[in-house]
Amino acid sequence: MSARREVYADHAATTRPDPDAVAAMAPYLGEEFGNASSVHGRGQRARDAVDRARRQVADLVGAAPEEIVFTATGSEANNLALQGVLGVSSFGGPGARRRLIVSAIEHPSVLETASHLEALGVRLDVVPVGADGVVDPDEVAKRLGADVALVSVMLVNNEIGTLQPVAEIAALARAAGARMHCDAVQAAGKLALDVDALGVDLLTLAGHKFGGPAGAAALYVRRRTPLVGLVHGGHQERSRRAGTENLAALVGFGVAAERAAARASGPEPARLAALSARLLEGLERVAPGVRLNGDRVRRAPGFVNVRFEGVDGEAVLHELDAVGITVSTGSACSAASPGPSHVLLALGLDAEDAHASVRFSLGEGNDVDDIATILDQIPAVLERLRALDAAHGERRA
Repeated sequence: MSARREVYADHAATTRPDPDAVAAMAPYLGEEFGNASSVHGRGQRARDAVDRARRQVADLVGAAPEEIVFTATGSEANNLALQGVLGVSSFGGPGARRRLIVSAIEHPSVLETASHLEALGVRLDVVPVGADGVVDPDEVAKRLGADVALVSVMLVNNEIGTLQPVAEIAALARAAGARMHCDAVQAAGKLALDVDALGVDLLTLAGHKFGGPAGAAALYVRRRTPLVGLVHGGHQERSRRAGTENLAALVGFGVAAERAAARASGPEPARLAALSARLLEGLERVAPGVRLNGDRVRRAPGFVNVRFEGVDGEAVLHELDAVGITVSTGSACSAASPGPSHVLLALGLDAEDAHASVRFSLGEGNDVDDIATILDQIPAVLERLRALDAAHGERRA
């Protein structure tokens, strides 16, 4: 009997650490330990390693090293962006900017931080999206005014993969005197990133989404962007994030960033786009009634989020997991929430359709054989689940 083929199709949740990143980290988990704030030789070697990682991450997005603030997670970076800018902008007299604009499909770390700020007195505007899952710049323009401190719109949605017109929205924000933040966590390694081309003032990255270790992330902060830190008590990160650096994780983050930049400028995005198209077309062939969530064209490579009519998405997840195929039903950060996805509800789906949805997110290591395995298993999975549902319905009757 041949071994079961394992298929990992949940790269949007996290990625396998890159072997080069792991190898680079190893010395700093042992003999090369050190505190980058110490002035002795061991400390200075640690400082050199942190500085190298900062340059590598800056190069990933076309920034200067001093514009990179290291954090532990993308969620922390999003919190720092929103609270840091609004913390500055809320000071002052009647003319202070105290309004925040976000889209309805942002990551929970943006939406919940925005709600927290609203409870503290910040005015919050949430911009809806259409059925395609794309933010309309005109909807943002309607809400811009002299009191807006910050606009936050992600580049690639973490559940449905839709690409947002960030550069166009950033130009509108700039014209209104507001700052622009972009959560680009799902874009790195899939798209070439350039903060100047995007026109953003702040941009979030997370290393574990593109082959780095968990525990290392960053916020790009454009020069002369005022920012209040969240963590105080040390001079690290130019006094914007106190605390001893996670040396080994940052080293791995830097190496992964270097490799992600190379992938994004090479054939990998086109390869992932072709695999995604192959998967979607195959699902539409073998699973009648399947529907794509989000736009078919304005979508980052690797994302296929679909709903299976009359079948619970979480049940599909568990059935696929049982045969070695790893997928998700939405954001890993919202996995414990029993309610339907806020992203899918924002598209206009009802709760039943939202619960029937599954996210396939492809990445480095996936190939056409993985797609064939998924397509081979899906019909039997759907048949089993529908048969169980029918049996339960008969018993209830």
